[in-house]
Amino acid sequence: MADSVRIGIIGSGGIAGAHAGAYKRMSDVEIVAVADVVPGKAAEFVQRHGLPAARAFDDHRALLELDLDGVSVCTPNVAHHRTSVDALRAGKHVLCEKPMAVTLEQAVEMARAAKESGKILTIGFQPRYDPNMRMVRSVVQSGQLGRVYYVETGGGRRRGAPGGTFIRKDLAGSGAIADIGCYALDMALHALDYPRPLTVSAYSSNYFGTNPKYHREADRFEVEDFGIALVRLEGGAVLNFKVSWAMHMDSLGNTLFLGTDAGLKVLPSGGAWDGTVGGVTLYHDVLGMHTESPLPLRPRGNLDIFYEKVRDFVVAVKEGRPAPIPGETIVRNQAVIDGILRSAATGHEVDIDIPAI
Repeated sequence: MADSVRIGIIGSGGIAGAHAGAYKRMSDVEIVAVADVVPGKAAEFVQRHGLPAARAFDDHRALLELDLDGVSVCTPNVAHHRTSVDALRAGKHVLCEKPMAVTLEQAVEMARAAKESGKILTIGFQPRYDPNMRMVRSVVQSGQLGRVYYVETGGGRRRGAPGGTFIRKDLAGSGAIADIGCYALDMALHALDYPRPLTVSAYSSNYFGTNPKYHREADRFEVEDFGIALVRLEGGAVLNFKVSWAMHMDSLGNTLFLGTDAGLKVLPSGGAWDGTVGGVTLYHDVLGMHTESPLPLRPRGNLDIFYEKVRDFVVAVKEGRPAPIPGETIVRNQAVIDGILRSAATGHEVDIDIPAI
């Protein structure tokens, strides 16, 4: 394939299949290899997804010895750090699935490896490609709200706790806070232009995951299924964050931006911010009257935001563009998650200190 972008996929679970499907839709991409630490799993993936030209490896380091332009890191969370750093140091561009890592220290090392190698490290937040998510950021950045002093974000599923690798602390690192919470954090923090988080006071629990009445793997459930936090941000704003995989409630509420001149309410299309925007309303005063102005949603049509995420990575690799969603920025997302987990574990507020990249 002339002038094709040569891609490797590390990890061969469900999300890797979504990456392979997106790449296969692109005429200028060749999936060269797949690696998975479980013996034989990569070979089975290659066969199942119709990739006859792709080589299969049980060690990602062997895959990285090939002539590749970039890799998709689709491993369990705990391996995002090591595989991404190895790929970057091997001279490959990296699209890493969310969450960025398990700890802040890991995320910092990943961002430093990208900076030192001069290669792309982009993180897989596909809701960024929803045109209405972009509209929310545009409204906040326009100054219409005045000074934004309070943001509330998050979401919950009434019954939506996953199983398998998602509930193992040694593989996932954490539960709902990182899994779907990272989306809610990115939505709010990106709209604010990612201010530096300063402190966090948090609480978490797993009453549903550990109860066999609500989860079929209750005896193996090791992570949190609920979390809430108050995060102080540089510049004086505060962020109220809440997330749940399971609860006796239909919703944890909407995303709110309160400003000195106006407020913005954002409804998710589903119960949690792992989807897209379902409605946006501007609350402001017009000629001295309280006014609610629903903002027209931008049509999505047949837009596939997951495909757009993967395509943006490929275009950046081909054209030498910066990372679409830079790891160096998403370190701040990981810092909040890290702080929430530390605060919940200790039962008191903790400081967030992000080392220089």
